[in-house]
Amino acid sequence: MSELRDELYSLLVPLAGERLIVPRACVAEVIGYQAPADMTNAPPWYAGVVSWNGRNVPVVSFEGAMGQPLPSISTRTRIVIFHAAGGQVKAGYFGMLTQGFPQLVRVNADVVRADPTRSFPERSPVMCQVRMVNETPLIPDLQRLEEMIAEETSVLQ
Repeated sequence: MSELRDELYSLLVPLAGERLIVPRACVAEVIGYQAPADMTNAPPWYAGVVSWNGRNVPVVSFEGAMGQPLPSISTRTRIVIFHAAGGQVKAGYFGMLTQGFPQLVRVNADVVRADPTRSFPERSPVMCQVRMVNETPLIPDLQRLEEMIAEETSVLQ
């Protein structure tokens, strides 16, 4: 019998100039782009809310949350709906704008290594960067992103 390897099904989420890698289990659905309803006085990274499965789900730009310029919306733009596992987002889910459809990958210890070539500010929504074959995706701090959304949502209401 062959030896079993610990593998995690993950998604490579395309951003403008970067990719995120997230466990597949964190993602509820990937939907086509729909313009979020504007939120008055929201920071630029907080795109607004969209209706999804009968819920008003907040949508963010990860690039904007990192302090980078907001990417343009194109025909490739999608919204990845994440489970809000921290319980801080009222809808139980939040969306993230992407620059294309996420790619499913299987990840194990043989293909992923820490990449210490970049550091990120303490309250950044990025945990770290990793190296996989010829990719260097970011691992998002989804808990921090959820905190940022909850903070802004409470200010906006």
